[in-house]
Amino acid sequence: IKRLVEQMDPRGYVVHPIGAPDPAELSQHYLQRFWTRLPGKGSITIFDRSWYGRVLVERVEKISPRADWQRAYDEIRQFEKMLTDDGVILIKILIHISKREQGERFRARLEKPHKRWKITMADFKTREHWAAYQRAFNDMISKTSTEAAPWLVAPGDVKRATRPYVLSHCKQVLAQSLQQQRVRFLTPEIKAAAKTMFDLDLS
Repeated sequence: IKRLVEQMDPRGYVVHPIGAPDPAELSQHYLQRFWTRLPGKGSITIFDRSWYGRVLVERVEKISPRADWQRAYDEIRQFEKMLTDDGVILIKILIHISKREQGERFRARLEKPHKRWKITMADFKTREHWAAYQRAFNDMISKTSTEAAPWLVAPGDVKRATRPYVLSHCKQVLAQSLQQQRVRFLTPEIKAAAKTMFDLDLS
């Protein structure tokens, strides 16, 4: 995420790190807390984790009943369709690392005091359910990757390769989507002013 936004104007985007829902959010529909964080027109919102927790951690850790997380696949597809039908450009990325690489990163964080804040007991518990999470990831991708909102699964073991791969994908999707939507960055008034003041033809 840091690499993705480092060249962006900070006034145009917001990053939402998503943790466990608080007591008030637990009393609401699980998608409600994401509605309030969606971007306005012309803005960018980046979710660090998202509504897919319903079919991942809530499934594997048995937080939600089976019927609830199974129903969530259809709910998520409908939710994302509403967004894309309204013109939202939705980019979904799963950076997948091997179990061995995950273990090496855990060890590196523990051995470096300035990185220990990055690891919690939840990380250890998640690792114990590695196989169950892989099944959940596979189901998530197969059931929620659509033409309007496809998944990109990026191999993440080598960060130097992962970063340009993901950035290139985002650039391509945004460029194609903006072209299809015929987004105009210059209004007729600006073009006329540029012609008058600088004799620039921006048509």
